[in-house]
Amino acid sequence: MTTTENRPWRGVLVATALPLNDDLSVDYDRYARHCAWLVENGCDGVVPNGSLGEYQVLTPEERAKVVETAVSAIGGSRVMPGVAAYGSAEARRWAEQARDAGCRSVMLLPPNAYRADERSVLAHYEAVAEVGVPVVAYNNPIDTKVDLVPELLAKLHAEGYIHGVKEFSGDVRRAYRIAELAPELDLLIGADDVLLELAVAGAKGWVAGYPNALPAASVELYHAAVEGDLDTARLLYRRLHPLLRWDSRVEFVQAIKLSMDIVGRHGGRVRPPRVPLLPEQEASVRAATEKALAAGLA
Repeated sequence: MTTTENRPWRGVLVATALPLNDDLSVDYDRYARHCAWLVENGCDGVVPNGSLGEYQVLTPEERAKVVETAVSAIGGSRVMPGVAAYGSAEARRWAEQARDAGCRSVMLLPPNAYRADERSVLAHYEAVAEVGVPVVAYNNPIDTKVDLVPELLAKLHAEGYIHGVKEFSGDVRRAYRIAELAPELDLLIGADDVLLELAVAGAKGWVAGYPNALPAASVELYHAAVEGDLDTARLLYRRLHPLLRWDSRVEFVQAIKLSMDIVGRHGGRVRPPRVPLLPEQEASVRAATEKALAAGLA
């Protein structure tokens, strides 16, 4: 088997935006086509039910169907659903749903209803790991207020609870500490605007936002970066960075969906409490996306 088959969380996995109809219902047919289009354009798989997929405002029925739709479209080995929930029991149920749908890995935030201590974090990941599907941790201390520091990640990995980590702290120095403490733990780029820095530091994958709009150029950037073609990578990174940095902003869902609309994909509306971009924000995203289009990056 290839490395990606052994470790299906490696490569470019797109945290998929979720297309909504005008009445804000989920357009599952369009979502299936979007997943297939991403793979056709070089992406290795998708991550449904991440924050970019607005999982927090989906009903349980919608959330389950999103996973099933992605699996039907591109196969379970290419689908790594987010299974985050307020409690370990609910997160475990979502991991079971993913497993039963045919997924071969899941992505899990730490407990995010309160500021959990280390023992609670370990118990949380243990409970979900017992489902039998490999778990990739998602470190997002900005939103969860729980920081999976390298020392804690090493403990989680040593116990067999996690196989990789989506690193969204923005602190690229952590890559080297993680590699020292847990050399077999796969580091995944978690924020689009530190892609080059983490790729150079040895990342094995990218849980990505902007490939929703610009998959081919994003995949080219990733492979150039991880393969050490820094001349190509730097040029693409500089051209794409005005867009990539939106992935780390509060309005990232709206920004990426707008870019999708501009390049001819359906981004569309967002569910409340998210609101549309402010006019100056929309103008900034529009200008950067149109510049990327003019440069032949779509």
